[in-house]
Amino acid sequence: MEGDKTHTLRRGKNEYTCFPDDPSTPGNDPICLDPNGMLWLQALMDHKEAPKGKMGLVYMLQGGSDASNDDPFATQPPPGRKSVATGPHVMVVGMAGMLPDLPKSADNPKQPYIMFPGTSYEHIMMPVK
Repeated sequence: MEGDKTHTLRRGKNEYTCFPDDPSTPGNDPICLDPNGMLWLQALMDHKEAPKGKMGLVYMLQGGSDASNDDPFATQPPPGRKSVATGPHVMVVGMAGMLPDLPKSADNPKQPYIMFPGTSYEHIMMPVK
């Protein structure tokens, strides 16, 4: 993915779309998304409201890194904090406002938690290791 342009490396046999890396993040973070996950990601990239009631599945089996667990548009960590590094995980997206009472922070990185709470992009992060 270069800017808004994507290039097909190989056509798959299912409905998932995979990207080998997000060059805007510090780590190597391949990601695969189902069609509703792609709608969610496109809304995030366009800074538009995420679609409601369209549950999607996303996986990042090498993990990833973000500037913040709370602010989906942060490009730098808050002062005095480091980027958030997550291990391998699966995400359930498109369920904003309907999520269970899970922790709103990753205090225990081995337990599920809600990332970007209170936004239309909130989603369940489920560690797989």
